[in-house]
Amino acid sequence: MPASPATTATALSAAAARLVAAGIPPDDARLDARVLLAHVLGLPSPAGLGLRLDDALSEAAAEGFAALIERRIQREPVGRILGRRGFWTLDLALGPDTLEPRPDTETVVAALLERLTPTDAPWHLLDLGTGTGCILLALLAALPAARGLGVDRSPGAVETARANAATHGLAERATLRVADWRGGATALGVSPASLDAVVSNPPYIPSATLPTLAPEVRAHDPVLALDGGADGLDAYRTLVPLARHLLRPGGWLALEVGAGQAEDVSGLMNAAGFSPPAIARDLGGHGRCVIAAQPPKKGGPS
Repeated sequence: MPASPATTATALSAAAARLVAAGIPPDDARLDARVLLAHVLGLPSPAGLGLRLDDALSEAAAEGFAALIERRIQREPVGRILGRRGFWTLDLALGPDTLEPRPDTETVVAALLERLTPTDAPWHLLDLGTGTGCILLALLAALPAARGLGVDRSPGAVETARANAATHGLAERATLRVADWRGGATALGVSPASLDAVVSNPPYIPSATLPTLAPEVRAHDPVLALDGGADGLDAYRTLVPLARHLLRPGGWLALEVGAGQAEDVSGLMNAAGFSPPAIARDLGGHGRCVIAAQPPKKGGPS
């Protein structure tokens, strides 16, 4: 007798076991298998699999699922396999020139939204190293009267960010262009003291650490978005004084930081003359965002 076709439940179990054998943690393996099978079956979310556990998979679905699992076994991230990643309230396209957004980066969005009140004010924002546009577009989606500029050194990243802005109806309020923040305000086309917030998730991995990163990061995220120089702080040494020049009194600088970097980046902000920084923690309890205000002008109101 021919073998019975796999059911949703048996296919998920077998796929998760293969992923665990490839070195992927069990909880991640089970979730990855569910996300990939839901994609193959055209379901809007993995939750829909719960009603289909006893359903037999078609031959085409089984083959398609097996192909995606094989890519994951090779340590290609699920987001890269699907070509998209959820971030904040948005579903964002990824490209080869963009860092894949992580939940940790949502800490930056949350910290800034706590401070940009009222939400219907016409805030002016700048996102340095915008990548997919994730931070800027999440902020614009939550701040209906805000406008923002996102810049990146990579033309491919800017193209992806523009596509994401268009998908979410934010293109009219998001200007996205190729520029290098190392060229200062002139290169960015931004006037001094004109911004309400500057945000960035800059490269912050120490150069010597890059070869030790997980293969999902090392082989799939662009080095340009990862390499932070010898101590991981090169970008911050440029970003902090640049933001000090571009922010209005009372404006906010919000920067994502890597493990153990929050105090060093806070020190750079203090040295540049910002108001005392605060450190926002991610869901794992790690200091993930350092945020500080531009002080009021001396002798005048904020």
